[in-house]
Amino acid sequence: MMKDISKHPCFNAEAKHQYARVHLPVAPKCNIQCNYCNRKYDCSNESRPGVTSTVLSPMQSVHYLKALTSTIPNISVIGIAGPGDPFANPEETLSTMKMVKQAFPDKIFCLSTNGLDLAPYIDELAEIGVSHVTITINSLRPETLANMYRWVRFNRRVYRGEAAGKVLLEQQLGNIIKLKEKGITVKINTVVCPGINDDEVEEVAQKVASLGADTMNCIPLYPTENTEFALLPEPSKPMMKGIKAAISKHIQPMAHCARCRADAAGLLGHDNTVAMDMIGQFSTMTVNRSEGRTRVAVASNEGLLVNLHLGEARKVYVFEKSLNGYHFVEIRNTPPEGRGMARWEELAAKTLGDCQAILVAGIGETPMKVMQQNGIRVIQMSGLIDAGLDAVYLNLPVKTLCRSDYTKCGESCRDAGNGCG
Repeated sequence: MMKDISKHPCFNAEAKHQYARVHLPVAPKCNIQCNYCNRKYDCSNESRPGVTSTVLSPMQSVHYLKALTSTIPNISVIGIAGPGDPFANPEETLSTMKMVKQAFPDKIFCLSTNGLDLAPYIDELAEIGVSHVTITINSLRPETLANMYRWVRFNRRVYRGEAAGKVLLEQQLGNIIKLKEKGITVKINTVVCPGINDDEVEEVAQKVASLGADTMNCIPLYPTENTEFALLPEPSKPMMKGIKAAISKHIQPMAHCARCRADAAGLLGHDNTVAMDMIGQFSTMTVNRSEGRTRVAVASNEGLLVNLHLGEARKVYVFEKSLNGYHFVEIRNTPPEGRGMARWEELAAKTLGDCQAILVAGIGETPMKVMQQNGIRVIQMSGLIDAGLDAVYLNLPVKTLCRSDYTKCGESCRDAGNGCG
C-alpha cells in the first residue's frame, strides 16, 4: 500500500497543480552506462533526466533549499535524481538527505535510482525518512538489457553484455522486496525504446507488481545526441497509449511524467526560472564543511576518558548535545589498519560523516590532515570526555589532565613506526 501521496506531484496527478518539487543535483557519478543517456553537468537548455546546470555539495544544497523555499513556498517534495545515480555517490546522497531532513522535517523525501547499488543503504534510507523510491527497470530479459546498457559496474567489477543485464536485474528485483519490507513506496520507471523493449513492458509490470511495487511510469525514449540510441524513433502516442493500457491490468500506471531534469524545481512541467539562476549562485558558495554536523566522536577505552591515540582506536564513542547536557549516541568501529591513507579517508567521510569534531589523546600528521580537509575539528587532550565536549559545544578552554602533542611514529606510540594506517 502506498503512503499518503496527496502532496506528491509525481505520484498524484491532482497534486501537480498545487504542490512543487525540487531535485537536488548532488550525485554526478553513475555506475551504469545507458545507451539512451548522455549526462550533462552544465546544461540549461535541455529538459530531460541526466541533465543539470550545475552540481551541488550537500551543504550547498541545504542553503539553496532554504533560499528556494522562500521563493517557492509550496514545495512539498525534495528528491535526488542524479545527474548520475544516487548510490554511485552514497556519501553525498546520504549526507544531503540527513541534513535536509533536519532542516525540513515536514517535507516528503524521495530518490530515483537504477537500483544497482541500492541494497546496502535501504535500512539507512528508512531511518532518515525517505518514503518514496523510484527504480528504473527496462526489461526482465538479459539479452534485451545487453542492448540497452554499454556496461554495468558492480562491486568494483565491470560487466558487459548479458552478464551486465543479469547482475543489474538481480539487484533491482531484490531491492523492490527490501524496500517494501521497510514500508517505502516503490515506483518503477521503464524507458520505452521502439524495437528494443516495447513488447516487453507488460511483463515487467506483471513481475514488479508481484513483488509489491506500487505504481509504474512508462517513459517514452527521448532520442539524445551522442548516444547509441540517438537515431531510434521516439515512441508514437498510440504505442504509449497501448502500453499504458496493458500495464494497467497489473499495476497502477502513472500518466503525467514530465521527464524532469536532475535540478528541476517548481510545479511539474513548469519549472521555476528563478530557481535556475539561484542554483548557479549557490553552486559557487563556499561553506563551512562542518556546518550541519551535530555530533562529536571520542577515542576512548571505556567511554569516560579521552585516552587513546587515534591510530590505536579500534572504535570511537559518539556523543551529541541534548537539552539535558550530553547524550551518548553509539559506539562505531573504525576502519581496519593497514590501508594507509584510505583508512583515514574512510574514517573521515563515513564513520565520522555526521561529526563536527573528534577528541583524541594523540594523532599523526596524516590523519590530522585528512580530518582537517573533511572539516572535522581535532582536539588533542587527556581527561574527562565532558571537558572536551564543553570545548566543542560551549567553546570553553580544554580542561585536561595531560595535554598531548603530536605523537611521532615510533616514539611514544605503541605501533611499529610504519605510519598511522
